[in-house]
Amino acid sequence: MDISIIVPLYNEEESLPKLYEWIERVMNENKFSYEVIFVNDGSTDKSWEVIESLHQKSTHVRGIKFRRNYGKSPALYCGFHAAIGEVVITMDADLQDSPDEIPGLYAMIMNENFDLISGWKKKRYDSKFAKNIPSKIYNATARKVTGLNLHDMNCGLKAYRSEVVKNIEVYGEMHRYIPFLAKNAGFTRIGEKVVEHRKRQFGETKFGLNRFVNGYLDLLTLWFLSKFGKKPMHFFGLYGSLMFLLGFLAVLAVGVNKLVAIFGHVKAPLITDSPYFYLAILAMVLGTQLFLTGFLGEIVARNSTERNNYKIEKKI
Repeated sequence: MDISIIVPLYNEEESLPKLYEWIERVMNENKFSYEVIFVNDGSTDKSWEVIESLHQKSTHVRGIKFRRNYGKSPALYCGFHAAIGEVVITMDADLQDSPDEIPGLYAMIMNENFDLISGWKKKRYDSKFAKNIPSKIYNATARKVTGLNLHDMNCGLKAYRSEVVKNIEVYGEMHRYIPFLAKNAGFTRIGEKVVEHRKRQFGETKFGLNRFVNGYLDLLTLWFLSKFGKKPMHFFGLYGSLMFLLGFLAVLAVGVNKLVAIFGHVKAPLITDSPYFYLAILAMVLGTQLFLTGFLGEIVARNSTERNNYKIEKKI
């Protein structure tokens, strides 16, 4: 199969028929063999009924229905797991991503030997102050931290070589940083393509301003995991040991100062009267805690959990 198109969705019953009709036209015009995997992320409207109706009309339609709303990353994770195409395309269900971009994305993967192509919505129709400016700041920070020169890291329209989606784990809200996940997995041929951004026709956006705060927290998490995810003791153990050593030396200095005064028959203040004594004790306690955090992190890292275990109600 040439292409698997994964469409995560939440309450998009109005846009789904038009989206699939558009995808079908583009696929037939380019004679692609394809599948469209709709991942219904706990919608409360009739989105699943629409997907079932589309499946009855076309064998190209597949569907995954979550029992509740988990988020975009879980939806993509399950879609990646189910996809069988040589090239995997992800796009949003709100008609803001244009299926006409698919042939160009496919060609860049197959003909130009890219592992991943990320869309860049250079001209946007979102609110300038609510989305555009925060998005530019966020992407500038992401470029600095990840080392990837992408202008729109969080664009939903992306293309992947099949091996990429089978070798990365998307969880939590890490869908924003899939290019970074791919880079950490060893897929370094990552490119960018300017794509069309369309105005939303139905409903309203499902993402608020809190996504920028969460985005920065997730970016810090990914940076830490890429550096120390397999060796947390290298981070916590190092700084814990240094802090403990500094605290121990400080306590030693205070104690030696007291002994010198005693042997010199000079009246010296009590050790507990010195603020350095309490700072030294604090440093030793924090150092011990950091060291133990690293030790526990090593234990957790060696015992993987089922963090991508989602309750699926139905499959097509």
